[in-house]
Amino acid sequence: MQADTANAHRARWLVPVLALGLLGGCTLLRPNLQVPRIAVIGVRVRRADFWQQQLVVRLRVTNPNAIRLPVAALSYALRVNGQRVADGRSAQSFTVPAHGSAEFDTEVTANMAGALLTVFGNGRHRMVRYRLRGHVELAHGLLRELPFDERGQFALH
Repeated sequence: MQADTANAHRARWLVPVLALGLLGGCTLLRPNLQVPRIAVIGVRVRRADFWQQQLVVRLRVTNPNAIRLPVAALSYALRVNGQRVADGRSAQSFTVPAHGSAEFDTEVTANMAGALLTVFGNGRHRMVRYRLRGHVELAHGLLRELPFDERGQFALH
C-alpha cells in the first residue's frame, strides 16, 4: 500500500515537471526572434530606357538575435521620396550571423518612366529618403516569416 502511495506522489510531481520540460522545448523550437533591421545602402542604375529601369539595390541585414538567421529569401517594396519605385526579392539564400550583419545586391526593374527621375532626378551625390517594407523568409524553424518596415536615407552615387 505504501508503494502505491509513493508512486501516486511521484506521479503528481512528475506530470508538472514533464509539462514544464515540454514547454521549455517549445521555446527552443520557436525562439523569441527580434525582427532583423534592413537598410538600403545604395541604389545604382544598371540599364535604363524611358520605359524601364534596371536598378541594383544594395541592402544590409542586421541580426539583433543571439542565433544566426538562415534567410531563404527577402522580399520588399521600395519607396523613394514617397513614390513606389520597385519591388524586389533576393536571388539566393544567405545566413546572417548572430549579432552580425550581411550585405548583398538585388536587381529590380522599375516599370514606370518617373522612377528613374524620382531616384536620380535632382543630380548625383545627394541623400534621398526611402521606405522599405517586406518580409524575411527563414529557411527553417517554426517561425518562417519576419515582417519589416524600415525608413532611412541613402546616398546616390
